[in-house]
Amino acid sequence: MTALTEPAEAETEPDASARPGLIREFLLVAGLFLVYKFGRQLATGHTARAFHNAHRVWDFERTLRLPHETAVQAALLHGHTLVRVANTYYATVHFPATLAFLVWLYVRRPAHYVWARRVLAVVTAAALVLPFTFPLAPPRMLAGTGLEDTARIYGPSVYGPPAHDHLSNQFAAMPSLHFGWALMVAIGLITATRSRWRGLWLLHPLLTLLVIVGTANHYWLDALAATAMLGVALALIRPPRRSTGTADRGTGRIVPRQRVLAGAAR
Repeated sequence: MTALTEPAEAETEPDASARPGLIREFLLVAGLFLVYKFGRQLATGHTARAFHNAHRVWDFERTLRLPHETAVQAALLHGHTLVRVANTYYATVHFPATLAFLVWLYVRRPAHYVWARRVLAVVTAAALVLPFTFPLAPPRMLAGTGLEDTARIYGPSVYGPPAHDHLSNQFAAMPSLHFGWALMVAIGLITATRSRWRGLWLLHPLLTLLVIVGTANHYWLDALAATAMLGVALALIRPPRRSTGTADRGTGRIVPRQRVLAGAAR
């Protein structure tokens, strides 16, 4: 008989002790969304710099030989239905998808929820600082690019005229939190689950990237900036380790996984 061993496999249950209080978390997450929504308004009043930076970003992308945003938009404009779907995705998926992600983690993976919430908070805070130092007009406002404001033309649109829009700062295109949050949703679900198909969650940030670029709301570099910020946050805030135990059905506590001799009791 050899000394080869095999771990006894069993599905673990969520560790309720790792789940923070519901009311406290509701206030924290609600505060995160409010900070994102209203914090960017503090960096308004830099219109001239925002357009100057937009031309710099556009020229830098061409220097890097990045694909033209116009190519993505041209694909959307083949039909009014497709472009309206893209506009609707931009307007309606961003917040609900992130909220659903956090709620699912809170219920099913409490330790991963705390990790994901911290990462999102750090990325959001960093994203609110950048518009003060680098205000940026979105490509839909940039003349001479051939891009159209698809939301304004085909609808639906979440923005009003910039001069009268008091609910958002339209000159804070970099970084794209639409993409940053979508990428974190995918990474979080891939990290917290074990399905062989979990890599498909990457379709969410990929689709988000095509939408934000195709609707001329963001440049490629806006997504790259968000990715860099997320990478730093993930390096600083590490995910919890997977449990190496099994759940005791009677007590709900995690007990160490037993190792058995291969071939024993055969």
